[in-house]
Amino acid sequence: MGMKLSHFNFDLPKELLAEYPAENRDEARLMVLNRKTQTIEHKLFKDLIDYFDADDVMVLNNTKVFPARLYGNKEKTGARIEVFLLRELNSETRLWDVLVDPARKIRIGNKLYFGDDESLVAEVIDNTTSRGRTLRFLYDGSYQEFRNKLTELGETPLPKYIKREVEPEDAERYQTIFAKEEGAVAAPTAGLHFSKHLLKRLEIKGLNFAEVTLHVGLGTFSPVEVEDLSKHKMDSEEAYIHAPATATINNAIKENRRICAVGTTVMRALESSVSSNHTLNEFSGWTNKFIFPPYDFSIANCMITNFHTPKSTLMMMVSAFAGHDFMKEAYEEAVKEKYKFYSYGDAMLII
Repeated sequence: MGMKLSHFNFDLPKELLAEYPAENRDEARLMVLNRKTQTIEHKLFKDLIDYFDADDVMVLNNTKVFPARLYGNKEKTGARIEVFLLRELNSETRLWDVLVDPARKIRIGNKLYFGDDESLVAEVIDNTTSRGRTLRFLYDGSYQEFRNKLTELGETPLPKYIKREVEPEDAERYQTIFAKEEGAVAAPTAGLHFSKHLLKRLEIKGLNFAEVTLHVGLGTFSPVEVEDLSKHKMDSEEAYIHAPATATINNAIKENRRICAVGTTVMRALESSVSSNHTLNEFSGWTNKFIFPPYDFSIANCMITNFHTPKSTLMMMVSAFAGHDFMKEAYEEAVKEKYKFYSYGDAMLII
């Protein structure tokens, strides 16, 4: 049956979960894994420039996180309800797919009020899952004013494992510096380590950049609950790969350059749109691709990624890329050397 869920379990001490990011973006730690020599080096993130040459390509995910977490009050009881915006279903009728917490109190027909002036109201239209609801937002104003209102009332959707309150800095730090296309509910975290200064240095060295968009959904954090990985269903995420990116990347494939996927989200987008002759096609739509070992990668031959939690689909993908045994060794080393894990944690470069 191949790889099982239990192959991806390891002991992760609680204190290695990063509550805060590194003080400077590009000074997080960087573990470098060389697949050819099977060696591990310990560096800082900004040292990654030493592993690239002119005309190598970095592929970035330019998705932008929107402030998806809102707090409202239930009509009559005034109970405080967290509403997590997952995706917009219809912009004209302002229907949204959301998660609510606590969920048992929120039934079809209930109204929720947001903001001190209660100018934003939502009505529960449907139950989708135990915590999932469809809401219709009621707001006097144009679509743009409505979206501005959501942004004003929402807060940065830091992952649940971060137990502290959201701080003003998070709005900037939980966003890559190349974020443009709004639509993610979680940051593509490998990209958080790039500073303007480091991007500039890479550019001066002659690297090329390609941008793709994959709107990270909460499914990224969904636990795998089946021992047989071939039975796990990934949540779909929206992705776009446009002509400029395919041109840059296919040219690099032809010239045998290093093509570095910055993050598992980029890797997923790229692998969701491979042509029969192993080049990249343009793409616009949804992907539910699940990558776990063994897997043959077609586009990127190098990747940057954070340290992932045990049994996560993200860890499975990087194991497929680096080799399961090598990854196991790297993670043991990371725990021993006290690397920080997860969204605000340290990074790994696999070449």
